[in-house]
Amino acid sequence: MKRLINYAVALVTAALLTACGGKQYDVIVVGGGVSGTTAGIRAARLGVHTLIVEEGPWLGGMLTSAGVSATDGNYRLRGGMWGELRDSLEAHYGGAQALKTGWVSNLLFEPSVGARIFRAMAEKEELLTVKFDTKLAHIERAEEGWLLTLQGPRGKEQVKAHIVIDGTELGDVAAATGVKYDIGMESRTVTGEDIAPEEANGIIQDLTMVMILKDYGRDMTIERPADYDSTLFACACDNAICHTPKEANRLWSKQMMMSYGRLPNGKIMINWPIEGNDYYVNMIEMTNEERAEAVTKAKAHTLNFLYFIQHELGLNTLSLADDEFPTEDLMPLMPYHRESRRTHGEVRFQLNHVIAPYDYTLYRTAIGVGDYPVDQHHTRYTGWEALPNLYFHSVPSYGVPMGVLLPKGVNGLIVAEKSISVSNLVNGSTRLQPVVLQIGEAAGIVAALAAKQGIEPREVSVREVQREVLEGGGYLLPYLDLPTTHPHFKALQRIGVTGIIEGEGMTVGWENQTWFKADEPISLAELSRGLNRFDEQFELSNEQREVALTDLENWFGEINDAMWNAWGLEDYSTTRPLMRKECAVVMDALLRPFNNQVNLQGEFIR
Repeated sequence: MKRLINYAVALVTAALLTACGGKQYDVIVVGGGVSGTTAGIRAARLGVHTLIVEEGPWLGGMLTSAGVSATDGNYRLRGGMWGELRDSLEAHYGGAQALKTGWVSNLLFEPSVGARIFRAMAEKEELLTVKFDTKLAHIERAEEGWLLTLQGPRGKEQVKAHIVIDGTELGDVAAATGVKYDIGMESRTVTGEDIAPEEANGIIQDLTMVMILKDYGRDMTIERPADYDSTLFACACDNAICHTPKEANRLWSKQMMMSYGRLPNGKIMINWPIEGNDYYVNMIEMTNEERAEAVTKAKAHTLNFLYFIQHELGLNTLSLADDEFPTEDLMPLMPYHRESRRTHGEVRFQLNHVIAPYDYTLYRTAIGVGDYPVDQHHTRYTGWEALPNLYFHSVPSYGVPMGVLLPKGVNGLIVAEKSISVSNLVNGSTRLQPVVLQIGEAAGIVAALAAKQGIEPREVSVREVQREVLEGGGYLLPYLDLPTTHPHFKALQRIGVTGIIEGEGMTVGWENQTWFKADEPISLAELSRGLNRFDEQFELSNEQREVALTDLENWFGEINDAMWNAWGLEDYSTTRPLMRKECAVVMDALLRPFNNQVNLQGEFIR
């Protein structure tokens, strides 16, 4: 009742502010990148008035404005708004196969198409407002929330919000509000991560000014840049002027290089990490003017690479597409930032949590999933040879803990995009587009629940957020056994994040996988351990025999065939071994595991 009263007061306050010429929102998202867009849409869907403030004319960030329209990871983990985006892309291009145009990804599209899809998704939400070409000029605490000064096409305006989400590319809102953060690599003595460097440093990943090319069918060679140096790109691919490649094991043909990011409609995305258009600059703490100068230099580097492709490789009919970006120079609206400030959150997600999730309890708080290796780009940094080799370091797939979104010490703020509270190594996986998209979706859910209930984001129930993720067709843990549309999908997810039955992570070829092993039996000893961990009233057993229905009846009482059928299960039998999926469905129905709350560290609240 108290929460409902708080929300009612907030609505009245908003109405009074509007009547006085101001504007109050429940949630304001600063930054319309990948996570900012999904955060804003998801918050509005939950019934709160939401504003997205975006500096440019597009939504979608790295997927659109930066031109990185080839997604990495989560191909088999299709759920939530990540699934919605894929549905829209397939509808536009004519099916999933139409998106498999390049070899770097199974899902490639034109950035302008992605921008139109995100905008259409946002325009469907009546409670969502988007202010394009608008910057955050100032933010400060107000009596109940935040006061923001915005600079837009019509000048300055002030708006208020109960909850603010930092969806910026470099964590600028978090920095402006006093959140503590790290930049660069931590020492292994701090994180306990074996592959981290011995000593901390401030080195971040290379960024990229991507280019989208198309074939004009005639000579389109640009004027030779004044600072052109072919040696910078000599070994981008196998060619006559390559003699000492930095990465001899990745010296591929120019055909491989050009087909890497081939997009639908014959366009080519150039986001080439092998002595290509990656560029090292750390602009995180720069002023706006300094950042603009750094972007100019990154663009010049990319144009040098374009001249190399046209002149040295003989591909002179290719040039910057004139029908992609709404920019005079035909370049993307922004660089592709792989790394940001990493805030200090209620939880710091580290590599050991990914490798051995059941040695910890954070998996119980998962709100999204990732399956990409740890991948870091450093070869444009002078001295890169001395850094850890983090090219596709394999890890199991994982669940992202809710606490990484919640900064310590600052109320009313949620952090998204690449500024969440993770280690430098984990950022090498969580930075990828599908994960960042889910981070935004979860941030929107947390923000909406906090605004509705009149509480701080860190006080929002983990289980409530997880319920909303599941209701939206999303994943909590990355089980590949069942699609999100399967009637037993949610039961496996709920039993999984309570730890009653553990999944198994593995690397298979290039894939990082986790399986619930749904159609395999489970031993009495394993299941009793999980139940005892969930609730100590369940006694432990050392018996290694396989669980049968009679064992479940010993714990929960009679289970008849009518109940079995009502749960959507088949082959009722009291004697045969039960599969892990069947055990999960029964226990989900009878235990109602989400009634057992957990804190942000994943510890049960007894």
